[in-house]
Amino acid sequence: MNSTAIAAYGLRNAYGDNTILGGIDLTIGPAPSPMLLTEWFGRLAHVMPYLRGDHVFAQLIRFALVGGSSNIAYVLLFMAMNGFGPLVANIAGSIVSTVIANELHRQLTFHAAGRVGWFTAQWEGGGLALIGLLISTAALAGLEFWAPGLGELAQGGAVIAIMAAVGGIRFLALRGLVF
Repeated sequence: MNSTAIAAYGLRNAYGDNTILGGIDLTIGPAPSPMLLTEWFGRLAHVMPYLRGDHVFAQLIRFALVGGSSNIAYVLLFMAMNGFGPLVANIAGSIVSTVIANELHRQLTFHAAGRVGWFTAQWEGGGLALIGLLISTAALAGLEFWAPGLGELAQGGAVIAIMAAVGGIRFLALRGLVF
């Protein structure tokens, strides 16, 4: 189909019902059947009680979800506060997202709201977050010192590995010491 036809009919109609953007088909296929949806929701209904439990793997999944949501809160607050400068935005985002994460870990991840008070969770969880920040900063500084010519992809992989290790240690410390 030529550009005149696309201009006349629009991208959607030029190729039938498929939505095209820059030559990329954005459709996800036909709508799922009601039977498929019923099966999917049935499986989800079996998994949800397990994910709500106090098994280590269920807690780890919730820990990762809370971490992801608190990172989103950090980014949003950082963008909102960036007019005050990146240092102020970073500090504000770090403090607020840590408080949010600690409270969500207390209530959702470890189901410890009845055992651990808000202040204790903030004090101990915040201390662990600060220790994690120091460890990750030292590890990244060590990486720069011992492997200064590391390529961007290798640096990215190292950062992910360091952050995963610090996150795993923080999970174990929160689970074993705080909650």
